[in-house]
Amino acid sequence: MRKQTTLLLSSMLALAATVLTACSISYGFTGTSINYDVTKTVSLDKFPIRANYVWSPMESMFYNSISDAFAQKTKLKVLKRNGDLQLSGEIVEYSQTNKSVSSDGYSAQTQLKMTVNVRFVNTKKHEEDFEQRFSASTDYDSSQQLAAVQEALVQEMIDDIVDQIFNATVANW
Repeated sequence: MRKQTTLLLSSMLALAATVLTACSISYGFTGTSINYDVTKTVSLDKFPIRANYVWSPMESMFYNSISDAFAQKTKLKVLKRNGDLQLSGEIVEYSQTNKSVSSDGYSAQTQLKMTVNVRFVNTKKHEEDFEQRFSASTDYDSSQQLAAVQEALVQEMIDDIVDQIFNATVANW
């Protein structure tokens, strides 16, 4: 009985090894759908804050993040104007709202929200042009002062919005 179990186990291992070596998965993924023979540059305007509530570091944080995304994830040269791909827009909303109330009647959770309006022009394929709003939000405990958590929360929302914009403009999702 013991020999049969060992033989069966050996056979199963040999079969598994054969199947695993016979099958291999190979794929390539660059994250973009850019034809670099045609499209070589991207221009990014500053995204000024047009929201009612303003936290001034947001503008430069957003611009740096979107510039970095295109510089690091594509082979496109980032220009200030007249790129093959052109992105412009403004930060149109930055707000905070109470999300939940604790048993003592005070706010327990606060939601921070950011919305960016984006105009995208593809000078090589105008059918891909659009104007669209991208939003992100995050929650924080109301016992925390916004000033203490604001930079990290804003960067988190910016990263989310930049990913959305990147996917909508150059990633084929």
